[in-house]
Amino acid sequence: MAYFVTGATGFIGRFLTTELLEREGTIYVLCRASSLDKLDELRARLGTDDKRIVAVIGDLSKDRLGLDADEIDKLDGKIDHFFHLAAIYDLTADADSQRVANVEGTRHAVHLAEAIHAGHFHQVSSIAAAGLYRGVFTEDMFDEATDVDNNAYYLTKHESEAVVRNECTVPWRVYRPAIVVGHSETGEIDKIDGPYYVFRTIQRLRGVAPSWLRGIGIDGGQINVVPVDYVAKAMDYLAHQPGLDGRVFHLTDPEPLTVGAMANIFAKAAHAPSFAVNVDTKLLDAIPGPIKAGLSRLPGAKQATDLVLAELGIPREILHYITNPTSFDSTKTQEALAGSGIAVPPLSSYAQTLWEYWERTYSPDRRKDRALARAIRDKNVMITGASSGIGRATALRVGAAGGKVILVARTAEKLEETKREIEDLGGVAFVHRCDLSDMADIERLAKEVLDEHGRVDVLVNNAGRSIRRSISLSYDRFHDFERTMQLNYFGAVRLILSLLPVMRTPSDGRKGGHIINISSIGVQTNTPRFSAYVASKAALDAFSRCIASEVIDDGVYLTTIHMPLVRTPMIAPTTMYDRFPTITPAEAADMICKAMIRRPKKVGTTLGNAGELAYQVAPRGVDVILNAGYKLFPDSKAARGGGDRTVSKSDEPSTESVAFAHILRGVHW
Repeated sequence: MAYFVTGATGFIGRFLTTELLEREGTIYVLCRASSLDKLDELRARLGTDDKRIVAVIGDLSKDRLGLDADEIDKLDGKIDHFFHLAAIYDLTADADSQRVANVEGTRHAVHLAEAIHAGHFHQVSSIAAAGLYRGVFTEDMFDEATDVDNNAYYLTKHESEAVVRNECTVPWRVYRPAIVVGHSETGEIDKIDGPYYVFRTIQRLRGVAPSWLRGIGIDGGQINVVPVDYVAKAMDYLAHQPGLDGRVFHLTDPEPLTVGAMANIFAKAAHAPSFAVNVDTKLLDAIPGPIKAGLSRLPGAKQATDLVLAELGIPREILHYITNPTSFDSTKTQEALAGSGIAVPPLSSYAQTLWEYWERTYSPDRRKDRALARAIRDKNVMITGASSGIGRATALRVGAAGGKVILVARTAEKLEETKREIEDLGGVAFVHRCDLSDMADIERLAKEVLDEHGRVDVLVNNAGRSIRRSISLSYDRFHDFERTMQLNYFGAVRLILSLLPVMRTPSDGRKGGHIINISSIGVQTNTPRFSAYVASKAALDAFSRCIASEVIDDGVYLTTIHMPLVRTPMIAPTTMYDRFPTITPAEAADMICKAMIRRPKKVGTTLGNAGELAYQVAPRGVDVILNAGYKLFPDSKAARGGGDRTVSKSDEPSTESVAFAHILRGVHW
């Protein structure tokens, strides 16, 4: 078995190549001479060499893809499956470049497949080939497409599929993917397209309004999206099944969402305001045509629309999706995939993954990382608790910005995963396993790190333990206070004492450093049931305040971040926290990275700072208010049972507790 693939280094292509590597056979990959470095990167990514993935130098714009007679002879009779993926997948690209790549490129690929007598020709088309057909478009339909000339992308995808249907003499199969989004497990994408254009708008909404706020949105038509891993796996499977030649496969979601429903799913993933009511755009059909035409011709109407879209970073072409009239039937594809275990996962199951990858990789806010790069480039940044949650998110940001990340946690395997992610972003990371509740192990860690790296320029004390248990259930549990203090206070202090002398002493031409301690909003608000946890964080805060004046003239700065509630594995097992205002690990990482840039004394939230001020002004009044909240929320089952679990599922909160939580959620960070 041998394969020929165009577009192998592209988004879908590299995932399809991953699937093909699981089978036996050589994979010949078309690439330009100037793109050989991309192919080398693909080989390195997939852990293979130039014997398994063989470069074929060519050009999509030339007949037979630019291969000469000798090259064609070498491939003649060897290729069982010819996959043509190379194309321009961009609604905003100009018509001429799309025609050259999508239509003529397909024709040239067909000619090459015929010249080398390939066994099968597989074309990746698109649901765009249906144009703006009103109703259900089946896999057997093609000529029924309507309004394909409404958009250059639609037109060229329709015409390129026509080339395969009408001109290809090699047995062919056509795949029409829906809008392809990131990997359902990693979130990986390589450019912003489709639904991603609204992510910036969702991010802005989150920045100006609390997540509990509900508004009125637009429901729109169906918007069909599928993750790239589904597309790659389905293509690989369908290509190797017998008896399917001359068929078209809709790689689409059989249960697509409307634009409004999808927006709400991503808003939930981003912890942003969502829409309680979505207005059906079909209501616009009730407006008489002359009136709609007149409104569109109003002076400045188009310019105003373009300005709004430009501000939001949304191309005008994306508006087609809002009123898209087409539904795509994939019944025959689902039948062909039956028994394979390959199915489209519901968007709600991986929306959070897509959002987090976008936010840390493509969000416009990441452009601000230039300031972070200036602050930490080539500096050694140690992050404790780096295997998950806040620590992992911060490590990814720091690594992408050019810092040398020293990853510390108990589980080496998880640290290695974080290291690989940082390296995929082009960063540098080092793994150092340590139990931060063990003072001897911390001393070993410090010596190991200083011997290997020379110094730590930035220390982020993020690792911590949280215990939620009322004092009435803690009389016989003094060990809760001991073990919380051991990690959150003594562990952090032991690490600071081990690294601080080198920070204060010039070495390698550098002097100074920055210590960032992740404290808690509870230190400011004196949260009931968290006496063990808050006390340990308060002790570290006090320690930091005291030593700050001793080391400031050595260029050492200390920052305390009173972190609000973050959705991390620490709180994941309990449903109680669903009612409280939370931020994502990416947002928490943003707070830490901003601290690395500005090196402030203290970082807090609006709610935390207000609580701190209120306690200074009227401490007894605050006690009364917090007591009301204390009575509304029950102790967890683990706390009442005396178990050692720090977090567990609690009883369903009462109506009063839900109301109290919503009041808290109304206070924007």
